Amino acid sequence: MTLYRRGKVWWSYVWVRGVRHAKSTKTSNRRLAEEVDRDHKHELTFVRQQAPRLNPDLRFEELAARFIANAAPKPWHLDRLKVLLPFFAGIPIGGMSRNLAREYRQWRHRQKAVSETTVNRDLECLRHILFWAVDEGLLAANPLSRAPLERERRKRRAVLSIAEEAPLLAAAAPHLRRMIIAALDTGMRRGEITHERWEDVDFARQLLFVTHSKTPEGEAREIPLTTRLFSLLWDMREDEGLIFTFKGQPVRSVKTAWRAALRRAGIRRYRFHDLRHTFNCRLLEAGVMQEVRKALMGHSSGEDVHATYVHIELPHKREAIRKLEEWMKAQQEKALASGANEATTPPKGEKK
Repeated sequence: MTLYRRGKVWWSYVWVRGVRHAKSTKTSNRRLAEEVDRDHKHELTFVRQQAPRLNPDLRFEELAARFIANAAPKPWHLDRLKVLLPFFAGIPIGGMSRNLAREYRQWRHRQKAVSETTVNRDLECLRHILFWAVDEGLLAANPLSRAPLERERRKRRAVLSIAEEAPLLAAAAPHLRRMIIAALDTGMRRGEITHERWEDVDFARQLLFVTHSKTPEGEAREIPLTTRLFSLLWDMREDEGLIFTFKGQPVRSVKTAWRAALRRAGIRRYRFHDLRHTFNCRLLEAGVMQEVRKALMGHSSGEDVHATYVHIELPHKREAIRKLEEWMKAQQEKALASGANEATTPPKGEKK
């Protein structure tokens, strides 16, 4: 029974998925009220089963606002939207096309000298938002789902040398120096380092647990501590809280301190992220196999189908860190020996 009398008027009450829908029949005649009630049920059934209401005329700026409000966007989505909105803001999402993507690429290059890789990341963000619009029933299909991206050229990745490491550490501010050592000895990303907490350090087992990572593979990975990093953390240990701070506050950015350290050290320009490449390169030169390097750095499995099933045990990681320390020690001794030879060798034309 879905009809109930309220005063002199019959009301139709229909429950759909736990939600009650009430509608007045506006009549005291039971037979007419039953017809209205039947129409009410049919109307709710149609709304529930019909195809989603597409909205291809929705402008991209409105879609972006919905995406930010409801899709839990990541920081890189917000950064890319800053450059996507000036071009796509007033365009209906149903009007997106490959030709428009090509026009955007040309427009982006005219605005600023950027690489094709950068523009590819822009378009990947745009494509992601359009896929979200499809999931929300706003678009029937993503017009950029098969849009080709420009082929990306590999670039040489800068690697900090052993000879450059010492002056950089000496010139760095105390809080930055600790972060540099952590990056060189663990390969962690800057964001991973700044989110590390004392609760994530196991001094008894000399392990560091990464609990805040950019990639799923990087979450909760364990990294054996080098002797240098263990001593550093032991000397400054606390019971809880963030490990790497600046005057007791979380580190938000290191750009200013990083540039100042490079200038005072008198070495060429590096990015802080290059310390992660340095860690990987040093492991490679120390003879550590690829699977162990990827496990230590929290790399995604990539295109290797079997990589998902490869589990690197902790002893392999400890052995990798041991090889790294041996390699670094040998390189430092070689650098010292080279410096001593240069000091004792007289210039040409002079006798000993």
